[in-house]
Amino acid sequence: MRHPSTSLKNGATLGTALGVVLGLLAFGQPAEAAYPWELNFWLSGPRYDGRVKPCEAALGTITAQFQDKESTYWNSRLKITAYSDVHETAFRPWESDNIPRRYCSADVMLNDGVQRTVHYSIIEDAGFAGFGQGVEWCVTGLDRNWAYNPGCKAARP
Repeated sequence: MRHPSTSLKNGATLGTALGVVLGLLAFGQPAEAAYPWELNFWLSGPRYDGRVKPCEAALGTITAQFQDKESTYWNSRLKITAYSDVHETAFRPWESDNIPRRYCSADVMLNDGVQRTVHYSIIEDAGFAGFGQGVEWCVTGLDRNWAYNPGCKAARP
């Protein structure tokens, strides 16, 4: 059995050490502002000019990505064979300071003979590593991982 005074000494030593550490942190050097040559060291970012390709420009990307996703993740042989009624649904629907997006929709024919709707957006400077334009898309009824559910609503404006 321990002696009560030994426990008290260990607790006091721990408390003293903690107090010293906190005191050093509290009375350390204050943070300094950046030096003038550090302030604007190549801080260029995207300008977002609103130069977004038309709806038809993304169809090849959607076709390739759809086939890749279906075969890789769902072990499916589905492919997009044709597009019709390609149209824009919105362009920059929110405030102008947001990343420019063009929202589009189209009817797609799949190789199983079923016609479905694809909703997609073309996004400025959203390609790989911020270079080029990115495309996000959803085929209604084939959003198997529910990324844009319900009914691809999250892929629309």
